[in-house]
Amino acid sequence: MLKLTFLGHSCVYATDGKYKLIIDPFLEGNPQANVSPEEIDVDYILATHGHADHLGDSVEISKRTGATIIAPNELAVWVTRKGAKAHNMHIGGSYKFPFGKVKLTIAHHGSAAGESGLEYTGNPCGFVFTMGGKTVYHTGDTGLFLDMKLIGETNPIDLMFLPIGDNFTMGVEDAVRAVQFVKPKIAVPMHYKTWEIIDAEPDDFARKLQGSGVKVVILNPNQTLEI
Repeated sequence: MLKLTFLGHSCVYATDGKYKLIIDPFLEGNPQANVSPEEIDVDYILATHGHADHLGDSVEISKRTGATIIAPNELAVWVTRKGAKAHNMHIGGSYKFPFGKVKLTIAHHGSAAGESGLEYTGNPCGFVFTMGGKTVYHTGDTGLFLDMKLIGETNPIDLMFLPIGDNFTMGVEDAVRAVQFVKPKIAVPMHYKTWEIIDAEPDDFARKLQGSGVKVVILNPNQTLEI
């Protein structure tokens, strides 16, 4: 069994009862978050890219808890220089951790960090990971790409987190197509309504997938789904 808690924007907390991880822990300064970074206790952090609304509080959480940040190589180097603990990976690579296997996928986006927001942190990524006997695909920030079909064909996905907010990522129409490519059992929209510029409607996303065979679950911040 796997418990997944949506913490707003693109942040997801996952536990199988033994191990705990968090993806893109943007909590401080996140208008959707009702959990503080100090409340987070995890073993691993998955960071899709260096933008402040995704890398977020990763370094601080790692330094406080000893959690390992799993990230693309350049971002992993960057967080290590900030005093965090990291496991360097890159696109297409996979590694078996105590909680399960993690594979990095492509994501069509950007990645930079630091106070200027311009410090190079390599390529962005998505994550396909197994935990608690389930396989989860967190796309990270991305536009639609045809290779999503291949990801779905080679990794039967139990649950897919994907952005619908448009402007910086896929909008609703492209997100619907992405789900049709991947064919997960469950699709959960993310990266919307955090700010006005990404004010997409999750109900519209769900409606367009009616009859597809994919279950759409809309999670409010701090709401948990068990699979």
